Amino acid sequence: MGTLKIVPVTFKQACEFITEYHRHHIAPQGWKFGAGASVDGKLVGVVMVGRPVARGSDDGQTLEVIRLCTDGTPHACSLLYAAAWRAAKALGYTKIITYILASETGASLRGAGWTEVAKVRGRSWTCPSRPREDKHPTVDKVRWEKQVGD
Repeated sequence: MGTLKIVPVTFKQACEFITEYHRHHIAPQGWKFGAGASVDGKLVGVVMVGRPVARGSDDGQTLEVIRLCTDGTPHACSLLYAAAWRAAKALGYTKIITYILASETGASLRGAGWTEVAKVRGRSWTCPSRPREDKHPTVDKVRWEKQVGD
């Protein structure tokens, strides 16, 4: 196997990769930026970074990894999480967060130097005043973050 490296991706390329490989999410509606991971010119993973989904986290200094997906290539997840943080920090952001399913280990996040900060109860976004169709897992999740000083 060749060398795993970070490469630029377009929003369209990232969405197509998510559509093909992501186990439980559809592609998002937008992003601030993204990156890809490749081996020998083949795209093996993508990370998509945007504003935090939860309003309480959207303080203007924080970004969220809204999608990260690979084809299973070893170490691609950690490489992409680390690249997302470096890019966010270079743009002046002081914190980056992400959520994973409680059933996932977080090994790639630990490998990239992120810290587990909270367990989050699964729930639906729908409410009587604004009914929505859930297109995401409503199971428990774990919030991870990396911030300046880590």
